[in-house]
Amino acid sequence: MPGTVGDDHTVPNRHEDATFGSRLLSSARFWKAIAAIAVIIIVLGGSIRGFVIQRFTIPSASMEPTLKVDDSITVWRPDALRGDLQRGDIVVFDGRGSFVDDALPTPLQKIGSWAGLGPRDVYYVKRVIAVGGDSLECCDAKGRLLLNGKPLSEDYAPTPASAVEFSIEVPEGTMWVMGDNRNDSADSRSLLGRPGGGFIPTDRIIGPVIGHGSSID
Repeated sequence: MPGTVGDDHTVPNRHEDATFGSRLLSSARFWKAIAAIAVIIIVLGGSIRGFVIQRFTIPSASMEPTLKVDDSITVWRPDALRGDLQRGDIVVFDGRGSFVDDALPTPLQKIGSWAGLGPRDVYYVKRVIAVGGDSLECCDAKGRLLLNGKPLSEDYAPTPASAVEFSIEVPEGTMWVMGDNRNDSADSRSLLGRPGGGFIPTDRIIGPVIGHGSSID
C-alpha cells in the first residue's frame, strides 16, 4: 500500500514536513518564547554590567603614562558596591555634580550609570589619593604630597607632585582624586574653592580599574 512501511509505520508526508516549520515560525507561542529569551539575555547582560564589570575607553592623556589615550579598561563593580576602595586605586566615577556642571544624578540615573546606560561623557578616570578622614597637603621641600603628615611615594607621577599648592581635609564619604599626568589633568585640584571642594562622593564611584587592554590584574 503506497505511503506505508510494514503494518503500522506511516511515511511522513513531505508537504506536511515542509509546512511544519512555517507553522512553528508563525505561531504566537514561538515568538513569545523568543521574546522571553531576549529579555532574559538583556537582563542578565545589564546585571553583569551593573554589578560585576564594565568596560570604558580612555579619552584623554590625564592618566599617562599609566593609561594612554584609547586604552580600554575593565572596571570591577563589586568593590564599589561594598565600599572597598583604597588609596592608590584607579577608579572610574560619575562626574555629574562635580566635574560636570549638571545637577546631581538622580537615583534612576545612578542605576543607569551602574548598568552602563546613559551619556558616556560624564565618566572620569583618576587615582584615589586620599579618603575620608585624611589630610593632604602639597607639597614638601622635595615636591612630594604629604598624606596625614607623611611624604607620599608616587612613582607614577612627576616631581613636584603638583604645581598647585593646597591643604585639605577629606570629608567622610568622599575621596580626593588626581590624574597621574599631574601637569595635564583636570582633577580634584581644579574644583578647589567651588561647591564640593573637589571631593568626590563615594556613591559616585563606578569601580576600580582591574585591567586594561586584554589584561585583568
